[in-house]
Amino acid sequence: MELKDILSPDNTRVAVEESSKKKILELISQLVAPKLAGVSKADIFDSLLQRERLGSTGIGLGIAIPHGRLENAGQPVAALITLAQPIDFDAIDNQPVDIIFALLVPKDNPELHLQTLSAVAAKLNQKDCCRSLRHSTSSSELYELMTKEDTADSCN
Repeated sequence: MELKDILSPDNTRVAVEESSKKKILELISQLVAPKLAGVSKADIFDSLLQRERLGSTGIGLGIAIPHGRLENAGQPVAALITLAQPIDFDAIDNQPVDIIFALLVPKDNPELHLQTLSAVAAKLNQKDCCRSLRHSTSSSELYELMTKEDTADSCN
């Protein structure tokens, strides 16, 4: 599965002005709910919040990958957000976060969940990719950079 199969331009936001993890999780819930028939914003928020209670999804280097499994989701859906100002996300390196890639998947497909998380983490582990994402000036540019095929110049 390619990222463009789960991430859409309308679920991509650049330079968002939010000041807390809770507000970001609420924004993610609001963005992805229209893509998931039969799943409410509250269900999405609860899933993300439950996962955060297990341990922060802040993976370090200013990146967080909040994710959750949903009972009634028919397909996976993602959101990508960059923040105007980094926020505390309880990341493993104690650094604030400014790139957030959220993933919601059907509860009955844990393999897809893990494969997609792995692909996203690998892409965001590329310093040049993150630098490009951070310098994006529009949501459409952010979307194009993230969904670009993996090549030697990925995210450039």
